[in-house]
Amino acid sequence: MPKTVGVAVSNATFHFDKLYTYAVMPDQQDTVRLGSMVLVPFGRGSRARMGVVLACDAEPESAKLKFLFDVAPASACLTPELLRLVHFLKERTFCTYYEAVKAVIPYGAQYKPTVAEDGVTPVLQKQLVRHTENAYKLVGTLPPKPRPTAKQLAAVALLAGGERTLSALEEKGISRAVLDNLCAKGVLECSKVNKSIDLYSSIPLKNEPILLTEEQQAAYDALLPGLEDAAPHSALLYGVTGSGKTLVFLKLIEHCLQMGRRALVLVPEISLTPQMILRLKSQFGKRVAVQHSALNHTERLLQWQMIQDGGADIVVGTRSAIFSPLENIGLVIIDEEQEHTYRSESAPRYSAHEVARQRAAENGALLLLASATPSTESYYAAQHGRTQLVRLTKRYGGNPLPKVQIVDMRAELASGNPREISLAMEDAIRHNLEAGKQTILLLNRRGYQTVAQCEDCREVLKCQKCSVPMVYHKSAHKLLCHYCGSQMDPPPARCPACGGKLQYRGFGTQKAEEELAKLFPEARILRMDQDTTAAKDAHEKLLAKFARHEYDIMVGTQMVAKGLDFEDVTLVGVLGIDSLLFAQGFRAYETVFSLVTQVVGRSGRAKALALPSSRPPTRTTRCSTLPQRRTTTRSSSRRSPTGSWGFIRPSAGSALWALPGQRRARWPGLPPALRPCWAGRRPSSPTCPCGCWAPPPAALKRSTIPTAINSPSSAATTAVSGTLSGKR
Repeated sequence: MPKTVGVAVSNATFHFDKLYTYAVMPDQQDTVRLGSMVLVPFGRGSRARMGVVLACDAEPESAKLKFLFDVAPASACLTPELLRLVHFLKERTFCTYYEAVKAVIPYGAQYKPTVAEDGVTPVLQKQLVRHTENAYKLVGTLPPKPRPTAKQLAAVALLAGGERTLSALEEKGISRAVLDNLCAKGVLECSKVNKSIDLYSSIPLKNEPILLTEEQQAAYDALLPGLEDAAPHSALLYGVTGSGKTLVFLKLIEHCLQMGRRALVLVPEISLTPQMILRLKSQFGKRVAVQHSALNHTERLLQWQMIQDGGADIVVGTRSAIFSPLENIGLVIIDEEQEHTYRSESAPRYSAHEVARQRAAENGALLLLASATPSTESYYAAQHGRTQLVRLTKRYGGNPLPKVQIVDMRAELASGNPREISLAMEDAIRHNLEAGKQTILLLNRRGYQTVAQCEDCREVLKCQKCSVPMVYHKSAHKLLCHYCGSQMDPPPARCPACGGKLQYRGFGTQKAEEELAKLFPEARILRMDQDTTAAKDAHEKLLAKFARHEYDIMVGTQMVAKGLDFEDVTLVGVLGIDSLLFAQGFRAYETVFSLVTQVVGRSGRAKALALPSSRPPTRTTRCSTLPQRRTTTRSSSRRSPTGSWGFIRPSAGSALWALPGQRRARWPGLPPALRPCWAGRRPSSPTCPCGCWAPPPAALKRSTIPTAINSPSSAATTAVSGTLSGKR
């Protein structure tokens, strides 16, 4: 029973974020403990402020100490492991104590200050009202007179097997009036219990045996000792796209549960959770809990309470799921571990990798990172023995890797095709439609047109808050900033700087959808981006429709590039990929490599056509095809009479991407370092005098020699390419 406590208060700036000592009232001493949420008087005006108890009896009692206003129930207390995570985040990310607390517990489990019924006393109130429902249990016998009805007899028979909730009884056809009548007779007893929601309850429990291929079994056997050992271990599961990494996950989770321990599975985006949940729910049923921001506050709170009460053995979710109050963790899986979405961009600015490593160390668990394009850091650690490296070099079921064709859009422009969809891609899509197959197109820019530029002063219309170009959205007929959400409605026709005419350019998913509808009026086209998936459960519904063949073509942003598995997708196209090469950040080349490799892997999961390939335009996109075929160096390649470079490999799928044509007129603000490359090149010449490939990144020469694209993602891919294609 602490008499004084050290409290970290909310809304504290970094320079006065410390523990403040408060005295505990005698009637509160039985309730207060480490991790308790409390309401305290703070400052000269003693205004009520939220806080969390992080120390007990650290200082002796004093007459000068203020007393706590109120204490939350013991069920709202942070567990010892979550308390250690709060201190870990404080030390690692330089956030405040309470910012760490708000990251660790969901909004619905938090409290807020309010005033009691007397209008004076400050008290705590939960952010969300507690959701309860009636539960009934049998406490007596049914009297013979008056003669019981059939419903009453059915209720007594059901409750003879144990307590049941009102919703469960209503599903059996027993109304609340019947139950209340039995309670009045003393046959049943009614109590309040926390309401529970079984998300994705429509998924049937199959519980089929998990069958692994010889290579998957070897990977499982290599990872099993780290799972069974009481000491913490980390491993990198590096497998090509479609190699069946998820089956290895399921087998490891199954063994983890048999050991009496629990598992935590992280995915990088909400769009990837439906298929992962489907696999886990169909295999393990109600033992799976879900945590991600697409759930409403009530659903997330109830799932969090289920985890806290021990009702879940497996938790799957996005970055925030790493803070789930799961105890006795034996396995932590981070799928697509290279994704930047595992890093928080708001306080506390944590990396899910670091928090996962911390939790695995505390629980003696196996931390498993998995990807077809691992990050530089993870692969470097695996190469140097700090992390166990396990490889999957073959696709599940023996399917070969898809063949890649690269189309130079400058040739398309010269031949009279002004569209962003090349003639080769158009023919491939048409052939795919005739065969009754499906197509996925990746364009990592949402909106209709991405730039508004003045024809006179060449000024680009930018957001006044963020200084980034505004994007035109045709469906809403407004300009939007994709960073802060600022809008310009209606879109201006004149330049605000000089009054000149604004010219709208660029190519986004909305325009791609429009062009596809014109080219293929008979095709059913699905667009997946942030605009179309904003509604609740939109990801699951749209992907389910695509899986049921309600759509023939799916065009979308990077949410369609990873983790999706559709057997009838035999063609994948990537539009305008080279624009991402010049994105801000030193990881631009590595990101493009990962994105292209991942989206290419969505194809070829069933037998399909094979297409010829043409010359790769850039070194990065050339390296991106390493997992798909044996690589030949530029100096030793023999060009075929048709203009191909001989990078053809028989395959069961095909992937195609197009790069927008680059013209001098389109680059009014070209950096001086790039101008010699353009000036020295003849319009008919496919190469630049400096030796670079289009678009010529002369100013980024240090990035195009073996740097980010060759280590470790490309280095890792080179190793797999050598394994698949034989020694060079």
